[in-house]
Amino acid sequence: MSIYFRFPGFRTKALTLSYDDGTTDDRKLVETINRYGIKCTFNLNSGTFGNNGRLSGEEAAALYKGHEIAVHTLTHEHLDQITPAECARQILEDRKNLEAVTGGIVDGMAYPFGLADTAGEPETAAVCGISYSRTTVSTHGFDLPKDFLRWHPTCHHADKAFDGLAARFLAPDDKEPLWRVSPKLFYLWGHSFEFTANGNWELLEHICGTLGNKDSVWYATNSEIYRYITAFRRIVKSYDGKTLYNPTAETLYAVYDGGKITITPGSTVKLL
Repeated sequence: MSIYFRFPGFRTKALTLSYDDGTTDDRKLVETINRYGIKCTFNLNSGTFGNNGRLSGEEAAALYKGHEIAVHTLTHEHLDQITPAECARQILEDRKNLEAVTGGIVDGMAYPFGLADTAGEPETAAVCGISYSRTTVSTHGFDLPKDFLRWHPTCHHADKAFDGLAARFLAPDDKEPLWRVSPKLFYLWGHSFEFTANGNWELLEHICGTLGNKDSVWYATNSEIYRYITAFRRIVKSYDGKTLYNPTAETLYAVYDGGKITITPGSTVKLL
């Protein structure tokens, strides 16, 4: 018997944002996305806190409350142009500093300069305790990531394809059969200083007005997306697929031919 993935609340759509560098322009970005119920992961260089228009660590911790803080390396180096040892130091020092600021675990990341062509950096990140890391390679699609250390976003916020992508994302699902309904993850990234530099903060309002405050969409940080998907993939099934065990701390949602099913942490469920 087959079960089919659903986001929390049995939703088939999820949206996550990822913004880099932690400049003071993020103040306006956070105020805007909060009004639309959208969540974001903010990727920070702790070695530049308080310099050249960057937020201090203390302000960042307060400003991003309800969102997520993630690694962007200590000083925003080209990781493909430094030694593996220096790459590891850049990641580990940033993790240490960000965890001191947040008081929690920081295990997410976005590669500085995007790292479109990786050459061992994802493996270095994994050794440094990083669970996922975003590139800047646009997929123009909504598939769930297969390799979280090479997590490619849907598009940049200024991508001319945005309106068409948003329409596809929000389109009603096929009703039957269940296997035709593929979950959609819209992953948008950028820098808030781009809105200031280009004088187009109305673009952010357009994006949020199009995608925000929708009951059909799960709004989550990168980490929440990562943890939910990886938890779902850990469901243990019996041979016939009718007995399911959830070994994780996440409440998981799925559908099957008999209806909807919720699998609470540590529980075993038998399908009818």
